[in-house]
Amino acid sequence: MKPFLRTVALLWVVLPTAISAEQKVPQIRTKPNTMVIEYQPIGEFHTSMTPQTGAPRQGALEPENEGTIEIYEPFTEALRDIEMYDYIIVLYHMHLSKGWRSSANPPGSKRSFGLFATRSPNRPNSIGFAVIKLNRVDGAILHVSGIDAFDGTPVLDIKPWISSIDCPDPGRDIEVERELGIKRE
Repeated sequence: MKPFLRTVALLWVVLPTAISAEQKVPQIRTKPNTMVIEYQPIGEFHTSMTPQTGAPRQGALEPENEGTIEIYEPFTEALRDIEMYDYIIVLYHMHLSKGWRSSANPPGSKRSFGLFATRSPNRPNSIGFAVIKLNRVDGAILHVSGIDAFDGTPVLDIKPWISSIDCPDPGRDIEVERELGIKRE
């Protein structure tokens, strides 16, 4: 069978037998990374930190940094019971990221590491992750501390931090933290 006829035969099997004018032909992806993913912010950070003032390397390293997270409608009802937790996990879009490189040299480290072995903000998808202290909830406003996000940073998701699930045995992490230049107290 000629290549063209093989393609037509394959499409005949894959596509619905009747396609109306309103229906679209399914898009065929040739690579897994061609998928387009879109997220809608559920809220945003309000902090005193700007690109001019800077932000801490990790919010946990400066627990006194306070701010708020404003949750947008229609997501406010999803906050019900969040006040039961002392800490929350916040995923956010690092909208001011300036692209990415395959390696990063963390502050205080003597060498460079592969990007995915670091917490560098310059990542392919610019997704930030933070475990932050939830001080109180006032309606759609979460009062938080130990943050490292700039004012106006879009929040993508919030999850409760649960120590029995989210605290695996540190294993060799202490050695790696020293090499990364993270100082433990």
